[in-house]
Amino acid sequence: MANTVEEIKRPINDEMKLFEQKFYESMQSKVPLLDKVTRFIVTTKGKQMRPMFVFLCAKLVGNVTEKTYRGASMIELIHTATLVHDDVVDESFKRRNFFSINALWKNKIAVLVGDYLLSKSVLLSTDHKDYDLLGVISRTIREMSEGELLQLEKARKLDITEDVYYEIIRQKTATLIAACCEIGVLSNNADEALAKKMMDFGTFTGMAFQIKDDLFDYLSSNVIGKPVGIDIKEQKMTLPLIHTLKTASEKDRKYYFDTIKRYNNNPKRVKELIEFVKSSGGLEYAIKVMKDFQQKAKDILNEFPESEARKSLHIMLDYVIERKF
Repeated sequence: MANTVEEIKRPINDEMKLFEQKFYESMQSKVPLLDKVTRFIVTTKGKQMRPMFVFLCAKLVGNVTEKTYRGASMIELIHTATLVHDDVVDESFKRRNFFSINALWKNKIAVLVGDYLLSKSVLLSTDHKDYDLLGVISRTIREMSEGELLQLEKARKLDITEDVYYEIIRQKTATLIAACCEIGVLSNNADEALAKKMMDFGTFTGMAFQIKDDLFDYLSSNVIGKPVGIDIKEQKMTLPLIHTLKTASEKDRKYYFDTIKRYNNNPKRVKELIEFVKSSGGLEYAIKVMKDFQQKAKDILNEFPESEARKSLHIMLDYVIERKF
């Protein structure tokens, strides 16, 4: 998979190297503690898939500009802020096998660092009068927050329908990837129609990405380091489970709802539910929906002329649903 990421990056290798430097500069502050934390963030970064979407979408319609770099930094600032805040909410002490910020510096500092990163993303646009980008990131922050709250509200009652599930993952995950793609073309002065088209491309890609993530919960072969059945233990209703319960008999539905509600920490009952989802076609259904979203994204991509950027985005779309972590 590392080779795949290198292949995706090929048309934007130089831009990604320069981006790392610009991204670090965009986080700097006069407060020594903040600088210490942001240095830690830079050294523990992930694959940086989201900035890659920004640069590839910019190259799909033109060139990478200074505005593209600012847009990619804004996205990465928001993404990092949400990860920092998520770790506090989930009480996670590890991220990508590193200690999380709240584990090293306590919750209060982690929350404030997250707030600082969000404010930096907004300032980056206003300082350069990139008001179109400001509109995109403001909408994105609002939708991500709404998605999280909608999931928390529904999780308490476990009454998530398929439509509600799609709305949650659209807001929580897909909206940020949609913002990457929209910002990429806006940095090349795209009109409203093109910006909307790339937003749709990013939304479909993000939906497929999240469904793939949800499938890891049922696959013992995953190398993500995430234990199988963790979503069930956390009472998260994901697509394979929603579909299985919707099509199950009344008796089975009651029994397995009971597993999620009362026996979600019982390894035997959780294993039994995982097997039931597998044997009821829940995984096949989720895989089909995931591939449908992927195809919708590919159809949009194929409207553009052939180029290195388009080829990389095609590889990225395959990577999204074939990745092992």
